[in-house]
Amino acid sequence: MSQNIPSVILGFPRIGENRELKVALESYWAKKVDENTLEESASKLRQTHWGIQSNIALASSNDFSFYDGMLDMIELLGAIPERFADIANPRARYFAMARGDENHTALSMLKWFNTNYHYLVPELGEGMVFAPDTTKLKALYKESLAHRRVPKIQLVGPLTFLALSDRGYEANRGLLNALLVAYGEVLKTIASWGSELYVQFDEPILALDPSPERLQDAKKSYDYLAPTPGIKPFVATYFAASTEATEVLLQTPLWGVALDFVHGEENLASLPSIAKSDKVLIAGVIDGRNVWACDLGERLEFLNQLATKLPRERIYPSTSCSLLHLPYSVAPEGKIPLEVKPWLAFAKEKVKELEILSKRFARVELGAEEMEWERLNLENAQKRRDSKLTQNRGAHSTARIALQEAKPRNTPFKERIALQERRFKLPPLPTTTIGSFPQDKEVRALRLAYKKGEITQEIYEEGMRAHIKACVEFQEEAGFDVLVHGEFERTDMVEYFGELLEGALITQNGWVQSYGSRCVKPPVIYGDVSRPKEMTLSWSRYAQSLTSKPMKGMLTGPVTILNWSFVRDDIPRSEVCAQIALAIKEEIHDLEEAGIAIIQVDEAAFKEGYPLKKAQRAAYEEFALKSFWIATSSVKDETQIHTHMCYSVFDDIITTILAMDADVITIETARAGNRLLEAFKKVNYDKQIGPGIYDIHSPRIPSVEEMKRQIFALFEVIDPKQIWVNPDCGLKTRGWSETKASLQNLIQATQEVRAGL
Repeated sequence: MSQNIPSVILGFPRIGENRELKVALESYWAKKVDENTLEESASKLRQTHWGIQSNIALASSNDFSFYDGMLDMIELLGAIPERFADIANPRARYFAMARGDENHTALSMLKWFNTNYHYLVPELGEGMVFAPDTTKLKALYKESLAHRRVPKIQLVGPLTFLALSDRGYEANRGLLNALLVAYGEVLKTIASWGSELYVQFDEPILALDPSPERLQDAKKSYDYLAPTPGIKPFVATYFAASTEATEVLLQTPLWGVALDFVHGEENLASLPSIAKSDKVLIAGVIDGRNVWACDLGERLEFLNQLATKLPRERIYPSTSCSLLHLPYSVAPEGKIPLEVKPWLAFAKEKVKELEILSKRFARVELGAEEMEWERLNLENAQKRRDSKLTQNRGAHSTARIALQEAKPRNTPFKERIALQERRFKLPPLPTTTIGSFPQDKEVRALRLAYKKGEITQEIYEEGMRAHIKACVEFQEEAGFDVLVHGEFERTDMVEYFGELLEGALITQNGWVQSYGSRCVKPPVIYGDVSRPKEMTLSWSRYAQSLTSKPMKGMLTGPVTILNWSFVRDDIPRSEVCAQIALAIKEEIHDLEEAGIAIIQVDEAAFKEGYPLKKAQRAAYEEFALKSFWIATSSVKDETQIHTHMCYSVFDDIITTILAMDADVITIETARAGNRLLEAFKKVNYDKQIGPGIYDIHSPRIPSVEEMKRQIFALFEVIDPKQIWVNPDCGLKTRGWSETKASLQNLIQATQEVRAGL
């Protein structure tokens, strides 16, 4: 296909088909390879990815990152926080901002809108001076010229950069003028590299409900940036409709606007205004967030309908967002059920879909291979609609009834907690961990050997019990009050359950980047979900037999399993969530009957599923809340329900968290300080809470004094009687030596603080 046929990819995965970037990064961090080797690995990946997109008219030259695109923008704009200014080496400084080092805590991380991707939060203080540095940007552009006739340069837009910074948009608004000058310098430099250079400004913040001030700033920003000679700029919004912002952007000198028609069909309302303008519409019609193959016939019809509203030559078919959120390719997958595999399309297949769709829309003849691809696509779309795997109407009805009847626990919290305190007899500031412990090479090798059939189930279980025993003994010796079994049998907190639930599957190589070198393999929920057998009971029962202290049963909650999976799109997500909740409810019942009296139902991704538009959030909150109730509300009063939430700003969902009615919630606050706890203080949160007192995403070992300061700081916001002491997240990705040292310091710090209470 000629690159002249309009088509746009808003971004491509970085990690590689076999997680080559992960291997290269972790080898570099371990000092097994040098910087040149790291760069060579990255260059090979980029060349492969540009080759895959060689028939796409506009693909990015700089969507690659060693850690995170927002961090790259911090470097590009010269917005380096002062506390990192003492690091002279740019590469060392980059990774210190990302991961921390002995002398620096890392930048905070938050979730990128309602996805499972984490971004690093810029720190913008009053009077911030920006000092743009386009060195890396130019190197990537030059490298791409060998593969791209018309490279596209991708930047996080100024409004999104400000809004996602540490103080928020309103507090940072005074920096907008200085920031625009910095962006302007970057654009002028880009323009000097060649003619007809396309620049993509990612502004997903404009898909939220924009205030009049933000719309005013959008007009101001692109009136200033868009006229830069030598570039063709466009603004990309995604994850929801951006109709208000689109009306404003159309009044600026932009070349085009990229709109998401998969997750924001309301964008259709903008077509008359686009038609009256001279702007190109980059139409996001290929889903960049879910793994289902599109129906090429239906998508072509949609594009043809768009072409009745504005000239066909001004429509560029596109992905709805970056393909960063998808696995690499379906092709190598050998264990997906034969009926299901043709229903799937990962990043590489999405590129092919876009090629064929763009060619059909441009009324260009397909080649024989493309025609066969198209034929199979249309045939498989119909087979999926007709499959028995998707048509269990009884399961659909049961889920709907469960949602209608869901309610919280009958007994008020104050009465429950009194019963629980008598049962557990925990000291002030009870200590625990979030659940997982380090998974070293021995653990991973044991699990892999079992999956490959190289060892028997008996040998596998014996080995896992040995790791559990060692973990329990360490926690006993360290002095923890509530123990965990370590989750050694789990590759991932969602993937594990995806393997055991009916109606879901786990890919062999469907890795998706979560942050840095951290990748996850989201389950694919293709049919109706049920629990054919127990999932965690035997491991928890064994761990409890090793200790007289309370052992937490560890489960992933239904909302998190939903939000961290690729979910079927042929029935409402609410019904899928209720089906998962019913399965978790069965597991909780079995744990409780076995004497496991503290059960943690992690809802790490509860916030992630929130729609970007406020008007759509009530419906999500209702089914998410009811799904948690379905799973947890039938337990006995003396059974203590914990939950855990990751990287969330809680202000706008605090009433929903209260309504969840968990006895104890643990949250990640180590990087953000007490800012996240203020929301709990404002509503007089009366339940118990475990704000993480140290950041497990950094390899540094916090001292006893540092942890004591953190605990005392918590007292300024939360009553000490409510506080649990714990790390801020699971410990699976950390090493044993640093974990033991950090946890021992945590216990010592807690004991010293207790002595003064």
